[in-house]
Amino acid sequence: MKAALLALVPLLAAGQVFTFTHDQMVEYTAKNPYGRFADGRPKVPDDVLEKVKGLSVEEVWAVLPEAGYRHQYEGNWVILHPERKLVGRAVTAQFMPARPDVQDVAEAHANAGGQKRNANQRVIDILQNGDVIVVDMFGKIEDGTFVGDNLATAIYAATKTGMVIDGAVRDLEGIVPLDMASYIRGAHPTPIGGVMLTGVNIPIRIGSATVMPGDVVFGDREGIYFIPPELVGKVVEHAEETHIHDEWTKEKLLSGKYKSSDVYPRPHDPALIKEYEDYKRQKLGH
Repeated sequence: MKAALLALVPLLAAGQVFTFTHDQMVEYTAKNPYGRFADGRPKVPDDVLEKVKGLSVEEVWAVLPEAGYRHQYEGNWVILHPERKLVGRAVTAQFMPARPDVQDVAEAHANAGGQKRNANQRVIDILQNGDVIVVDMFGKIEDGTFVGDNLATAIYAATKTGMVIDGAVRDLEGIVPLDMASYIRGAHPTPIGGVMLTGVNIPIRIGSATVMPGDVVFGDREGIYFIPPELVGKVVEHAEETHIHDEWTKEKLLSGKYKSSDVYPRPHDPALIKEYEDYKRQKLGH
C-alpha cells in the first residue's frame, strides 16, 4: 500500500497532488484497444465516439453489467440541455474538503513555477477537443461551485462537449445559453471554496460509479454511463442489433396485425422468426 501511494507522485507543473504516471496509466488501462494521449490516457477515436452518440443508456446497460462492470452508471442529475447527448473522453478531477497542511503544499508546488491559477482552472487548462471534464466534488453545493459562466465557456471552447460535476455551478443564467450538455447536482451563488484539488486523471468516484481517465462518458436524459474503452466497440455493435430489432418490432406492432406477445421480446412463430432474421441480415449487410 505504501509503495502504491508513493508511486502516485505529484505532477508539480500542473499542481496536482496525485496523478497517474504514464506507465501507471497504461498499466491500469491495459485493455484499451485504441491509441493514447502523451500521458498514456486512452484515446478512443473520434469515429467511434460519433457512433456512441446514437446510443441510449439502456443499450449501454445491456452490455456492461454482463461484462462484470456493475458500477458505471449514475443518475439523479440536474441536466442542462437534456436534448443533447454528452459523449467524450473522461478527464477526471478529485476534490476533497480543504485541509490546510495538505493544501498549502499542493498550492506551493502549483504556483512555484509561474502564474498563480485557481485549482479548478489548472484542470480546465489541460482540456482538449473531445474531452469531458468529470469532477468529484463529493456532492457539495454551497461553495462547491466548480465553475461559473466564464469558466464553463472555457470548458466548452476547449472540448465542444460538456461537463459532469458531482457538485454545483454558479452563474446559471450565463451557463444555460451555452449549447453544451451539463450534468450537475445543483446551483448556488457562492464561489468555490473550502475544497482542495487532490487528484487529476486518477480513478474517482461519481455517486455510485467508478470513473477512469479515458473512459467514454455517455449521457442522455436518464443519466450517465462511464464506458471502459475496451467495451465501447461491443456496446456499439450490440446497439446496432438492438436498433434493428426495435425497428422491426415497432413496425409489426403499428401494423395492427399482431399482439405484443407475438413479436416482443422476440417472435415465436417460425415464419416471423425467419422474417426477422432476414430483415436483420439485410440491415447488417451480412
